[in-house]
Amino acid sequence: MYKCNLVLFSFAENFRVLCTGQKGYSYKDSVFHRIVPNILCQGGDITNKNGTGGKSIYGKTFKDENFKLKHNARGVVSMANSGPNTNGSQFFICCGRVDEFDGKHVVVGKITDGFDVLTEIEQEGSSSGRVGNVITITNCGQLS
Repeated sequence: MYKCNLVLFSFAENFRVLCTGQKGYSYKDSVFHRIVPNILCQGGDITNKNGTGGKSIYGKTFKDENFKLKHNARGVVSMANSGPNTNGSQFFICCGRVDEFDGKHVVVGKITDGFDVLTEIEQEGSSSGRVGNVITITNCGQLS
């Protein structure tokens, strides 16, 4: 289960719509392409499925909103980017406190349940980020 950040509406809405597939594209069938134990599990490349692509519901990328929320716990969900104002569909889940992401990646929410699944995903990673077994998002949506 995931709790979104309503303080950052455009980020939360982008994540929600990519979960539901309302725009005709979604996280369904995308993979976690980068996993670094104790740091992050990154996925959400809905276009290339290898970490080189992605797109937001607002176009290819959209601007950062703010960096008020911190990467201070396991389960924090943030948008991955390639620099300022380059948010698309890629996201990551923190596997612990990762202060170096503060001020660079916008937090969109936090996992509230399913930490055992996060642990299993994390075990497929390596210090280089290379993934062992392919981890696919087989279904996603919005809870009622």
